[in-house]
This record gives sequence, C-alpha cells and structure tokens, in this order.
Amino acid sequence: CIIDAMLTLGQGLVVISVLLSVSVAHGDFPRCNCDDDSLWGIENILQCQKVSDLLIALAYFSIPLELLYFISCANVFPFKWVLVQFGAFIVLCGLTHLLTVWTYAPHSFHLMLALTIFKLLTALVSCATAITLVTLIPQLLRVKVREVFLKQKAQELNREVGMMKRQEETSWHVRMLTQEIRKSLDRHTILQTTLVELSKTLLLQNCAVWMPNAQKTEMVLMYEFKNRNLKLSVPIADPDIIDIWATKEAKILTSNSSLGSASSCGSTAEKGVAAIRMPMLRVSNFKGGTPEFVEACYAILVLVLPGETSHVWSDQELEIVEVVADQVAVALSHAAVLEESQLMREELEAQNRALQLARRNAMMASQARNSFQKVMSHGMRRPMYTISGLLSVIQFENLDSNQRLIVDMMAKTGSVLSKLINDVMEISTADHGGLSLELHSFPLHSMIKEVAALAKCLCSCRGYDFEFGVGSSVPDQVIGDEKRIFQVILHMVGNMISCGPEEGLSLSCSPGQGLISFRAYVEDDNEVSHTQRWSPWKPEPLSNGYVYVKFEFRNKSNVSNKSSSGTSQLTRKVSGEGSREGLGFTMCKKLVQ
Repeated sequence: CIIDAMLTLGQGLVVISVLLSVSVAHGDFPRCNCDDDSLWGIENILQCQKVSDLLIALAYFSIPLELLYFISCANVFPFKWVLVQFGAFIVLCGLTHLLTVWTYAPHSFHLMLALTIFKLLTALVSCATAITLVTLIPQLLRVKVREVFLKQKAQELNREVGMMKRQEETSWHVRMLTQEIRKSLDRHTILQTTLVELSKTLLLQNCAVWMPNAQKTEMVLMYEFKNRNLKLSVPIADPDIIDIWATKEAKILTSNSSLGSASSCGSTAEKGVAAIRMPMLRVSNFKGGTPEFVEACYAILVLVLPGETSHVWSDQELEIVEVVADQVAVALSHAAVLEESQLMREELEAQNRALQLARRNAMMASQARNSFQKVMSHGMRRPMYTISGLLSVIQFENLDSNQRLIVDMMAKTGSVLSKLINDVMEISTADHGGLSLELHSFPLHSMIKEVAALAKCLCSCRGYDFEFGVGSSVPDQVIGDEKRIFQVILHMVGNMISCGPEEGLSLSCSPGQGLISFRAYVEDDNEVSHTQRWSPWKPEPLSNGYVYVKFEFRNKSNVSNKSSSGTSQLTRKVSGEGSREGLGFTMCKKLVQ
C-alpha cells in the first residue's frame, strides 16, 4: 500500500512540474488577457505562483528526507534503489520549482541555464524511474500474491492457535473435573460431584444419571443436579437407550425423546440434550484367576442445556463429556474395589471376633477341665488310694481261701476303678480321643476266676443265680492289658444285671478254640425260652497262630434263641426297641476296637 501511494504521488508530481514549467516559459505572459484591476490580476497571480512554487519546493525537499529515514530503518526492504530514484526525482523537481520562483522577476542568463539543466536532469530521472517501474510492477504483483499467501497462512495459524487454545481449555476443564471427581472414593459422592461440576462448567439446566434396576427391565433416575424427588423410569427397550448403549460417543437426543424429556426441568433448546453411557464396572472384573463372563452393564449420563438460549452442543463440549464419563467409570471402579476390600475387612474382623470368642471359650473350657481334674484328684483319687492301701494291708493278713478271694477281687476292682479315674484325668485322652493299652503277659484263667467271683457276688445281690465255665482249649498265659479286659467284662456284668430278664448284652472276640460262658438268671424264672436271640458261635481255623477268645453272657430265660458272634462287636438290645449307648459303653467299645 505504501509503494502504491508513493507511485501515485510521484506521477502527480511529474504532471504538476511539467505544467508549471510550461506556465513559466514566457515571463511576460504575452497571451494572458488578465485585467490588472481585478482580484486575479497579473501581479496577484504571480505572487500566488511564487508562494506555491516555494511550498512545493519545501515539500519536495522534505519527502526525500522521509524516504531516506525509511530506508535507514527498513533494512529488509528489497527495493531501496527504486526509492533512491524517487528521492532524486523529487529533489530535482523541488530545485526546479525553487528556481522558478526567481524567474517571475527579471533574471540573469545563469538562472535560466540552471533552470534548464535541472529540468533536463528531472526529465532524465523521471524517464529512468518510469522504465524502472515497468520492470518493478511484476515483482510487486508477485509480492502481492505472496502477501495474500502469507495472509492465508496467518489465518490458518490463527485457526490452529485457536484450536490449541480450545484444546488447552478443554484439558483444563477435564483436569479440574477429574480432580474433583477423584477427591472421594465413595460411589454416591463421586456421582454427585460429577453432576455438580459438569453443570457448573457447561452451564447446564440439569444433569442426571440413569441406572438399570435389579431386573434390568427399566432405567431408573438415581441422581440429578436439581433434586426434584421424583421416581422416574424409562423402559430399557427404548430406542434411544439402545442407541446410547451401542456406542462410546455422546449422542444428541431429539426433542421427542422420552429420556431427554424426563431429564429436563422445563423447555429445552433444539438438540440441547446429550447423553452418553458410563460402564458400571463390577468387582469380579478385577479379580485374578480364570476370567468369568460378566454381562456388560451401563448407566446413562444425560446433560440438558438451558432452553432460553440458542446454544447447542459443540464438539469441544462433547469431548469434555466423553472424557469425564471415562474418568467417572474409572473412579467408580476404584470405589467398587474399595467397597469390596472394606467388606472383606469387615468379614475378617467378624471372623477374628469369632475366633477370639472361641479362644476365650476354649481357655474357659481348659480352666474348667483343670478345675475338674483338681476336684477329681482331691475327691476321688485320694479316697481310692486310701482304699487300695487298706486292701493291700489286708492281703498280707492270714486269710482263708474265700476271704482272700474276696479281698483280691476288691483289690482288682479298685485297681480297675483307679484306671478309669486316671483315664478321665489324663489330658492325652481328652486331647487325642484315644485310650492307652499296657500290654503284658498275665494268667487268663486266674483273671476269669476273679471276674466270676465278682459277678457271682453281684448277681446274688440282685437275685440272680450265676454259673460260669472255661473251655479246655482256652490258654492260660496270654498277652494283653489285664486291667482293660477286666474293665470290659465287669462292664458286661454290670449291664447284664441292670437289664431285666428280657434284656441281654454280648461282647464277642471271636473266633477261637476255647469258650468261657457266663450265665445269669432270676430265682423264680423256671421257664426257658426256646427262641434263641444269640447266633451260635462256631470256631474257625486260624492261619496266623493266634487264638481268639469269646466272652459271652446270656440270660437263662432267653438261652434258646439269644446269642451273638462276630469280631469286635458290642451290642445291647433292650426289649427289641433299639440300642442304648452310655459313656461306659463307648469307652468299652473303643477298648475292644
């Protein structure tokens, strides 16, 4: 623009200088018919021309100075030589006008010669400038094209800068929203914070979160920015819901959308409702091991613009919504993991409390057992020790055979009772659930006589007759726990006596080559039943060299049909109605096994 103005100004100055030169060619104005008495007389015109030439000369002298200053300041200007030509042309024109001022009065030959020379130089410089302009115009046009290209580039850069600014603004909004969302790990707080911050950032009329119900048949309004306390629902088969679930991008809802109408608080702008899905990640998605198929479940975030404005959703705002939806999904997943860990922690605390309670109960039971052992030790062991000591003293006295048999029987019974008390007192028995055996060699026939004597005494006290027999094949020296065997047989005798005439008990250690039979019956019972309750015992040959001895008790009234056989069996039948097992029976059963 500056160059065009300079060219126009130069052309105008050339035309004016030519006209002025022609006007002063004749100093006496022979062709002028001006009236000397009027305002535009010859003298007045000459004075005006002098002043004009003087002002033009001053202007011509100032313009080169300005061009010289421009050249000195603009080091990158590519057409300095053109400006030099213009400066010379203008200076010569100024000198021509300055000399012309002195030609209106009588002047000398040297003045006319100088004026002629300067006019000639002005003509030469003006022609050179005109020729230069002819070659310069195409370059100026190329510069103009380049200027247009640069303007386009500048506009593109401005658009890119604007886009970068918008992206930076979007990133700032997203960072701010993400920071607010991640301040909490509670699911309800995360969703409420999301609604509030999105409404503030995007100037929304309302913002709502819809979630599927337990049956997954409807989408229920769970959270919204403007709490209207409404229970709204939309069928999950709604076309808008299906379209939203099918894509990750935000979707603009139409004005007749049921989801948009239920989320808005009033009139909304055309295309002013946007919706996007939010994955509801479950805890099983994060558990290790074999992946299990978990059906995808989504919530829907609905955003409503105010209806009184013509604002519509821009790509930048939709991008913010998409990024925020992803961040909310991540925050909800973290909250789900935290809730699961808290639930597991609560379960572990409950289990720990139960364990502590069980530990206290076990300690109390242990203390109670220790107390029981102390009581048993003081209340039962000491009296038994006293009785055993007294019987030991009596055994050293001079006794007849019957007395010695009774005393030995009492000592044996006391020893068995002490063994029972020790079994109750032993911690190992309580801890391991087993009974220890002390195996050694002992005379079996002698033990049977002691048992028979004791059984006869007990049966006599209860009104029973008693008889026993020992088979010829029963060995005398055997290996076993004499006290335990005595305890089992004594238990059988006690149970037989405690039962009525119609009851019986059998303990079998079968089969063998010897038989020991114990029988008991009531004094006034003279009838013998012909029905056998006991299966007959049949000895079987042994290949390992061992002999098995069978102990058998029978009620004489039921001898015809009551018997028992088998290996390590202990049965008790009461009137055919079933079995009754007590503590003694259980202990004897374990001993036999």
